[in-house]
Amino acid sequence: MIRERLKVIVDACFAKGVSEGKWSDAAAEKYTVEAPKREGQGDFSTNMAMVMAGMEKKNPRELAGTLVEILSGEDEIIERLEIAGPGFVNIFLKPAVWQEVLRPILKAGDNFGRSTIGNGKKVLVEFVSANPTGPLSIGHGRQAILGDAIARLLEITGHEVFREYYFNDAGRQMRVLGESTRARYLELQDLPSTFPEDGYQGQYIKDIAQALFDEKGDSLNTQEDAKPFTEKAVELIFENISGTLERMGVHFDNYFNEHSLYDNGHIDSVVSELREKGLVYEKDDAVWFKTSDFGQEQDRVIIKSSGEPTYRLPDIAYHREKFRRNFDWMVDVFGSDHIATVPDVMSGLEALGYDSSKVTVVLHQFVTLTRHGKLVKMSTRKATFVTVDELLDEVGTDVARFYLMMRKADSQLEFDLDLAAKQEKDNPVYYVQYGHARLCSILRRAKEMGIDVEKLEQADLSLLVEAEELQLLKTIAAFPASVESAALDLAPHRAIFFLMELAGELHSYYNKHKVIDPENVPQAVTQARLCLVAGVQQVFKNGLLMLGLNAPEKM
Repeated sequence: MIRERLKVIVDACFAKGVSEGKWSDAAAEKYTVEAPKREGQGDFSTNMAMVMAGMEKKNPRELAGTLVEILSGEDEIIERLEIAGPGFVNIFLKPAVWQEVLRPILKAGDNFGRSTIGNGKKVLVEFVSANPTGPLSIGHGRQAILGDAIARLLEITGHEVFREYYFNDAGRQMRVLGESTRARYLELQDLPSTFPEDGYQGQYIKDIAQALFDEKGDSLNTQEDAKPFTEKAVELIFENISGTLERMGVHFDNYFNEHSLYDNGHIDSVVSELREKGLVYEKDDAVWFKTSDFGQEQDRVIIKSSGEPTYRLPDIAYHREKFRRNFDWMVDVFGSDHIATVPDVMSGLEALGYDSSKVTVVLHQFVTLTRHGKLVKMSTRKATFVTVDELLDEVGTDVARFYLMMRKADSQLEFDLDLAAKQEKDNPVYYVQYGHARLCSILRRAKEMGIDVEKLEQADLSLLVEAEELQLLKTIAAFPASVESAALDLAPHRAIFFLMELAGELHSYYNKHKVIDPENVPQAVTQARLCLVAGVQQVFKNGLLMLGLNAPEKM
């Protein structure tokens, strides 16, 4: 990678300055070489002089001047240098450095952007984990796509990824689900029934009750235990959830059932271990966990006075089982409504002797749907909520996936249904996919004209001198680093931003410069530009596929 190549040169210059007595080695490994955020500030910039200034008790701009003198002798890839601001050194590279990025891209092909930075690290990514009490809502959809994209990016960067769905099939919500289904089952037969005060009211509950009646007839009319109603509801609801996930292109390696934590004694053993450590006590007929010993403002109830565990206890037990399975890193993707739960679970893990720093929690904000500028209301318990399936029916899987990745996880996401349905440049997913299709079209045309598109790497790439061409080269060269950043920081939105930026640069270039124009563009220039087209097309393709999106060749 070009940044790494330049960093070696800068490090050598730093070492040379040390050997010549211009500064000490105190700043070693403390300075950076990064691409600046603003245009015109060089291809890369280093803060070495400012880092050294405090240590050496010298003026940072004077140190920057000395660094420039040393770097000026390294003219292999550096075209020019400038001192900026309080002591930044901006580094401009020769065009040839960027022109030569194309050959490695074409050689790597579909593997360009992949890396081994993860070094086989075992990562468990838990996501969705929706209660089987109803169809997946839009919020669940965002979590499904976010978790899936994180898992894909980690795999691409050399991690060994295991995807898991925590199946909440125990606790109070399951009883309420069964009671809701039983009430609808009795209503079907015009029999007296009592619907739970906080029961699930969607049409899907009536559908489940009808399916149960079709299967069992009236044989459950006198059934007092809600268990058979719960079991049927969970079966059908999870069948629906599984179908939705399949439509979204989301798959799991394992479904971890909450009830197994009870069946296998894990809940009881957690309480026993905490009790042995003196970290639980009884008060008001409930069992409390001393979370205040772990920096929290107050202790938490883990077993209610009714004898029923609060949600914290099975969550702690579940995460202990994650550690027992020897994962190096555990990633939890939760909705923002879990924000109060996370510290309790981390405290529980620390109390049990586990390193909670191995757990990273990604909390995502909710999604609002708008149509004609107005909010589309949702409710997961009433019959008015919008399901993921309804969204997929309206805009398609690619559009849904793209939009649900477009914002940083902790940012509110507004999904504009009107914009998502448009086939024009204002729609970002169309804009990106059309960029790939446009490049495929150019390559097809070249092939039809008899140009050998399989040997484009033999082109004279020094002919790529237009500002827009160099910018495209710089952007695609940054693709591997962009993928690694998105993966390690669990931030798929960065990969989306990269593709949107690339699409903008491509369309701008296409509107200013002809690739194939025999009358006005020399053949050698056409060959070089076709090589550029092939490189950018490869990056588009890889970026889209890495995120679980299609890379259409025609639109």
